[in-house]
Amino acid sequence: MNLSTLTYAPGSRKKRKRVGRGQGSGHGGTCCRGEKGAGSRSGNKHKRGFEGGQTPLQRRLPKRGFHNRFKQEYQIINLGDLARIEDITTIDPTVLYERGLIRKKNVPVKILGDGELKRELEIHAHAFSQTAKDKIAAAQGRISVL
Repeated sequence: MNLSTLTYAPGSRKKRKRVGRGQGSGHGGTCCRGEKGAGSRSGNKHKRGFEGGQTPLQRRLPKRGFHNRFKQEYQIINLGDLARIEDITTIDPTVLYERGLIRKKNVPVKILGDGELKRELEIHAHAFSQTAKDKIAAAQGRISVL
């Protein structure tokens, strides 16, 4: 075996289709584009979703529902999750992110009241549910809204 005898594996290299080289090639005449219509002509580009002049699917389907563009999405944390953090008394979104309780730093955090809080905590978050506020106050904790 030497470098001059090396070849590609059979079937791994495919010849490109050469169109417009006469009728004997099998790809002459219309050059595999068919006859008539926009697709057979140069400069043919369709918009995404174009269905040949038929009303496109996104226009045939009925509009449903309402999307509020001003809705604020929150990352949810329950008091039970905060009670498991034992070595820190001040909890804020950066601590929650480092501990893996929230996934994104730039999305606001809301504290909900599911679970029990036995010790005094200072919690900084963007929003609190009323039950969470009551339970934190009952445990002599403090809240601050960011």
